[in-house]
Amino acid sequence: MKKNDFLKELEGKSVDELKNELVTAKKELFNLRFQNATNQLDNTSRIREVRRNIARIQTVITAAGKEN
Repeated sequence: MKKNDFLKELEGKSVDELKNELVTAKKELFNLRFQNATNQLDNTSRIREVRRNIARIQTVITAAGKEN
């Protein structure tokens, strides 16, 4: 998914949905790191992508909190 599409999708969600998305992304990052440590991960660039998505989610949550 492209960055802009991902951001538009995030901006349309409520804070609770964003927090659930954040938990899911953090679990995925843990699993990717575990696979990388055990040499089972083929696409290591996915770790970077998930880390950036986590940062994007946190940024949208922060921006939503400042609007209220």
